[in-house]
Amino acid sequence: MSGRQADASTSTAHEAPPLTRQTSGGVLSLKNRELSLNDLRELDYKDQKGSRNVEQTIEDYYVQEEQRRLSMQSGSLLRDLLDISPLLNDAAAAIVDDSFLRCFTSASSDPWNWNIYLFPIWLLGLVFRYGILFPLRFLLLIGGFIVFFIAFFTVHNVLPDSPRRSLLERGLVKFQCQIFVASWTGVVRYHGPRPLPRPNHVWVANHTSMIDYIVLTAYTPFASIMQLHPGWVGFLQTRVLGCLGCLWFNRNEVKDRKVVAERMKAHVQRPDVPPLLIFPEGTCVNNEYCVMFKRGAFDLGATVCPVAIKYNKIFVDAFWNSRRQSFSAHLLKLMTSWAVVCDVYFLEPQSLASGETSQAFAERVQKLIAERAKLKIAPWDGYLKYYNLGDKHPDLIEKRRQAYADMLRRHVKQTLGQQPQQPAGNGHATPKQESQPAKGGQATADGQAANGLRKRV
Repeated sequence: MSGRQADASTSTAHEAPPLTRQTSGGVLSLKNRELSLNDLRELDYKDQKGSRNVEQTIEDYYVQEEQRRLSMQSGSLLRDLLDISPLLNDAAAAIVDDSFLRCFTSASSDPWNWNIYLFPIWLLGLVFRYGILFPLRFLLLIGGFIVFFIAFFTVHNVLPDSPRRSLLERGLVKFQCQIFVASWTGVVRYHGPRPLPRPNHVWVANHTSMIDYIVLTAYTPFASIMQLHPGWVGFLQTRVLGCLGCLWFNRNEVKDRKVVAERMKAHVQRPDVPPLLIFPEGTCVNNEYCVMFKRGAFDLGATVCPVAIKYNKIFVDAFWNSRRQSFSAHLLKLMTSWAVVCDVYFLEPQSLASGETSQAFAERVQKLIAERAKLKIAPWDGYLKYYNLGDKHPDLIEKRRQAYADMLRRHVKQTLGQQPQQPAGNGHATPKQESQPAKGGQATADGQAANGLRKRV
């Protein structure tokens, strides 16, 4: 275990483990590559209440960094008021976020039914897709599910656990994936040799949607590493895809990731199981960019077989934005389109070079996939798209305003405290008589000034 990991495991809830210098900019550096290279799992630590997840750890670092930055005041009111570095930091963070979110934005289609000549054609196509194609595709999908469930659970419950049963189950899963592809009128072209089960081999691919797995399994059955989903998708994952050796995890649970990592190593060593497919980006990207590859698949010591998946957006955008729509709504969009056009490229296997780190190996494979699928490499950790601190913690903005108001109040106190007292006599109050109301008046003025500053800031 590295020194940074040791520090992380022994830190308490009140003292976060030290990070690299890239965190000195607060939220500005949360998505940069240098922090990502450390691997978010290394930021996990335990406190007195038990294990903490990655999300809470990042939030703690952000809050601590903001408090440290806001506490660094110069002591000069004019300098503090004219200091624009926090504004520049926020502006740079907005630019970073814009570049980051560009990787997860759906393509916008330009309307072409804008005149009297094109509108009837568009309307005719709309009626045909929703009134004829969709009902036929829906019946095909439901009929396929009925046949599949009857055959699969019959084989699974009647036949004993044997290589023959496993072979039949894999064939039925492949059949159902082909039904899925047919329900979209999928036009998929596969390039390269068909993947075969081989020991010490792992397949990695760029990730656009959950249909990536369906498209690949329609060609050859794969075991995969997936996030466990609720609903009918979760039912298929746990009750059906388990026969292929698929592994499930919760991305916020550290224990799940550790168990999956151990099972991955055991899976790739077995020659009698389906090939292991991993999506190292860890999230769905819009098929125009390729975000940073996690190094888990490249730490196994196995030969890596890259797979490049490229969708043609002429009929439909296959990107699944899981934060905006459910997978059922995503399937509905595909089934009401004209067709899903896709190219799959099975590239040359790659091995770790002498003296090459696992992260450099991951970047080399990422470059191969990006070049073949014509994707732009983005230096961001896609895992962090699930951590929007502004939406989850709006109180952080109020805390920043509070810190700014406290800074101004401190300067007001210092200014009022340095005012000289008037001498006694000539009808003026004595120092003893003047001190009491002056003290009360100063407290009242401070309180009014602080309240006014909070409202304005």
